[in-house]
Amino acid sequence: MAAAGLLTACGGDGGKPTLNWYINPDGQDTLAAIAADCSTDEYDVVTQLLPASATDQRTQLARRLAAEDSSTDLMSIDPVFVPEFANANWLLELPDDTIDDDTLQGAADTVVWEDAVYAAPQWANTQVLWYRRSLAQAAGLDMSQPVTWDQVIDAASAEGGTVGVQANQYEAYVVWINSLIAGAGGDIISDTEAGRDAQVDLDSEAGREAAAIVQKLAESPARQPDFTVSNEGTTLAYMYPADGGPGEFMTNWTFVYANYQGLVGDGEGQISQQEFDDLGWARYPQTVEGEESRPPIGGIEIGVGAYTDHPDFAREAALCVTDQSAQEQLAVNDGLMPSRASVYESDALRDNFPADLLELYRTSIDTGAPRPKSAFYNQISVAIQQQWHSPDDVNPDTTPQQSADFVRSVLEGRSLL
Repeated sequence: MAAAGLLTACGGDGGKPTLNWYINPDGQDTLAAIAADCSTDEYDVVTQLLPASATDQRTQLARRLAAEDSSTDLMSIDPVFVPEFANANWLLELPDDTIDDDTLQGAADTVVWEDAVYAAPQWANTQVLWYRRSLAQAAGLDMSQPVTWDQVIDAASAEGGTVGVQANQYEAYVVWINSLIAGAGGDIISDTEAGRDAQVDLDSEAGREAAAIVQKLAESPARQPDFTVSNEGTTLAYMYPADGGPGEFMTNWTFVYANYQGLVGDGEGQISQQEFDDLGWARYPQTVEGEESRPPIGGIEIGVGAYTDHPDFAREAALCVTDQSAQEQLAVNDGLMPSRASVYESDALRDNFPADLLELYRTSIDTGAPRPKSAFYNQISVAIQQQWHSPDDVNPDTTPQQSADFVRSVLEGRSLL
């Protein structure tokens, strides 16, 4: 890491430039290979590792860009931070045709700010409902039809199973809350173009529906022991518990399939082929029965730093590291799904994923619920985390109103985080 800190955006001897690409930890080996593939006779692309959490990634990039760091040429950005960075003039605009009709709508929406394109979608992420087929069958739950959060919690409770979510005090908890509210037809915040004067919508019927689901799981026999500190990794272990229990229903990202597939074997900590075949997947649960669910939207976008010494090279490299070949590699190697519809039809993906799972990913990304597109999203998110955590204390009669008041107060500068 000390050596990495000495790297600059151009060769010290005035020779071939080096473009630094700050990446998140997902798919590091694949991203390094993509960087090598996108290096040319005119420049090299090398990867530098960002911290593990999205919040810490934002902090490091923001500090670099606020200091007008010329060595930050390319960066992997969580979609929710694109508006903030673009609004601060930390990102260079990319050509309008960076997104086109082949770009899934959920991914395309996240890279546009004030009618300009500020990042290139690389991989898109969404959550689906993962479950043990045997658990759903024992509970009499027809997974070929849409299911609700109430049905999932009741089914797991009746059969001694659990329900896995991300409820620690971090960004993924807001992802869950946002999708619950969107699934009830509401928003966390609207009129975001008004900046600090945006409309805060948490205190609504949709907000109360979402809080009721959090409360129900918190009070349910299906809650997992580490529910209040749960994250994407902790919930994985409950699908195939060591005591041979019935397993879980779990909302989690697309990496899950490749993760469990990689565990098939005979060694300690591995699972049998029969157990893997018992893994099922379905559309994200409905908040309100009969209303289409709104799965989370995530992924990674590639931005070009506003202070790079090589803007033309960096723009060219950004398009290269997000091309079809790069998206295929990330999907096959790491379970990180494409942001382009055509890649889902490629032989590379169809050879590695069930066709119905690919279609579930594609439609979930295309119809999912992005988090609010606001230059002040980080403040909004942290304020919600503080008011909705611990999930043990969430109450539909009080939490939506209290959190709405706090978010509004933070935006208006009357309260500090």
